Amino acid sequence: MNNHNIPDQLALYRGLPHRITEDIPIRAPTLEEICAYGEADYFSMVQTLCSVGIDLCWQLEQINIPFDKISDYELFCTVLRNYYGVEQTKILFGDTLDLKHMELFKDENGGMRLEQKVQADNGITKTITLCKKDYHKLAACLRSLHHLKRNDAIAGTNSCRMAFIEDAKMEYEARRREPRRSYLMPLISAMVNHEGFKRNDQTVWNMNIYAFMDSVRRIDRIRNSSLLLQSGYSGFGIDLKKIKKEELNYMGELN
Repeated sequence: MNNHNIPDQLALYRGLPHRITEDIPIRAPTLEEICAYGEADYFSMVQTLCSVGIDLCWQLEQINIPFDKISDYELFCTVLRNYYGVEQTKILFGDTLDLKHMELFKDENGGMRLEQKVQADNGITKTITLCKKDYHKLAACLRSLHHLKRNDAIAGTNSCRMAFIEDAKMEYEARRREPRRSYLMPLISAMVNHEGFKRNDQTVWNMNIYAFMDSVRRIDRIRNSSLLLQSGYSGFGIDLKKIKKEELNYMGELN
């Protein structure tokens, strides 16, 4: 998870919203909120809003959109955002931003932007704008928040391109046949049963997803660092001089 995509790491960890723009906040929902929303639906929404062409190569080909020609922002503006109105996204963006009903504007140079007119408390109408730069900030923040990585795979040849599409089709059909499995359940179970985690099976639900995922990775870092140090100082284990300093520093930044 690249935390550099979240300038206000401490605020978000604390549970305060991070602002993509003055009018577009992004918040880290609690595990309780995600559970109430529906874990599968929540992560499906997050992954969809962060998707790039190659993530949906088979689906896009079905509607005659070349997956390797469409930009991330164009895909978001013309396809992805249309699935989610304010009722679906308020868990992340609050109850003002309405992606589904934002108006799409295009200029003569092929540029595009999304706009939404809203009425402020004082009765004055203002315009919320989501431009390309803002979208990239939003997508990068969502990925960092949920420990996701952008799919940077490239189809260099036509045969490679067709292989991507065929693989995506088979993966999609395989997922449809498989029973749904919880992503969070094993993580929560492992954490509440770990001696270094200070929450139990009741209080863990108050943690926001950013703080929780940080705890998952931090405890893993602490455990690995301790094992390396114990092995190194035992006199019969590894040579600590050959280990990167970051691996031994359990208080360091998580990359």
